[in-house]
Amino acid sequence: MPRRLGRNEFIALMAMMFAMIAVSIDAMLPALPLIAADLADGDTERAAMIISTFMLGMGAGTFIAGPLSDALGRKPILLGGIALYILGALLSSVAQSLEMLLLARAFQGVGAAGPRVAAMALIRDLHRGPNMAQIISFTMMVFTLVPAAAPLVGTLILTFAGWRAIFLAFVIFALITGTWLARRQSETLAPENRRPVRLKLMAEAITEMVSNRFVRLCIMAQIMCFGILVVTISLTQQVFDQVFEQAATFPYWFCAIALVSASGSFINARLVGRVGMLRLVRFALSAQILLSSAFLMLSLSGLAPDQLFPFYIVWQTSLFLQIALTLGNLNAVAMEPLGHMAGIATSAMGALSTVGGVLVAVPVILAFDATTVPMALGIAVMAVVGLWLAQMAIRNEPVFAT
Repeated sequence: MPRRLGRNEFIALMAMMFAMIAVSIDAMLPALPLIAADLADGDTERAAMIISTFMLGMGAGTFIAGPLSDALGRKPILLGGIALYILGALLSSVAQSLEMLLLARAFQGVGAAGPRVAAMALIRDLHRGPNMAQIISFTMMVFTLVPAAAPLVGTLILTFAGWRAIFLAFVIFALITGTWLARRQSETLAPENRRPVRLKLMAEAITEMVSNRFVRLCIMAQIMCFGILVVTISLTQQVFDQVFEQAATFPYWFCAIALVSASGSFINARLVGRVGMLRLVRFALSAQILLSSAFLMLSLSGLAPDQLFPFYIVWQTSLFLQIALTLGNLNAVAMEPLGHMAGIATSAMGALSTVGGVLVAVPVILAFDATTVPMALGIAVMAVVGLWLAQMAIRNEPVFAT
């Protein structure tokens, strides 16, 4: 049997794995104007692509990391992913062009897929039922608090060392996490339980997954919701800076929004058993359509930036709350018919939703024109499409899905 860490230490270690992803995204937000000035001739929309390319690399890596963790074990994929992440961060720190930086960030994202997938599999290896759910809940609670502090940390590093030093901070964070994992956590997947990577079986499993109309609709709805998340994170700093001239206070506002939005996980836990996963998704997207449409109208009304700003804060908070009520539920309900191939399905679903979400978000990000109109319009459209897909999924919902 693998050596078991104490409960608190295990939760802290798993939280560090997931925090690598959140830190890699949110700590970069305050640096976007400086990166744009140094590498993109001041074009912050192009500089914002360092967020989406990281997610794109992570999505692609997710498809590979799952089957490899079943074949080679959890620790090799965790440690190998951390090594790739560190290499990507080092390449990012010395990039002399935006194109080189985007490529390095995508490579860093591929590395982050290792902890994203294998850490969850490691939790499943050691814990079952309510205990597993409790471990994941505590881990995710820490994970949701990281974005609140990350921009503040990024701003502090910028003040004393410049934007390239943020990537060196990622290296230090990853080295601490990797060393902790290597020294304290033993392998959890016994050799007799490992499954070789067979491309034919993977192709058959994915074909079965996307051929299931219910699963397909849930994945497409996930893509829309993930697209909303990518747009929100990628553009929030530019909106604070160029629309509202609040660049100096951005980290503090983002911290407050993240802390309030963290309640979404608790709200979801309380309501999902009574309302049902897909119906909660429908409610969240319906509310988002109303809120995004209202904010779009306000954006077009000619309100002065200082008058529009409070409405923007409320809308931003609603976006993060909506994500908490949709992505996890869509993923969980889509897995219901796929229990016989959960490993491959988890990787494929994560890859498709992440990559698809980035692709639908990129046009909205590039359309940013120093107003809130493209962002509000793009998110409203994604919410409408997501709601339509969720409604179609409800009509095709298997009797055993809740």
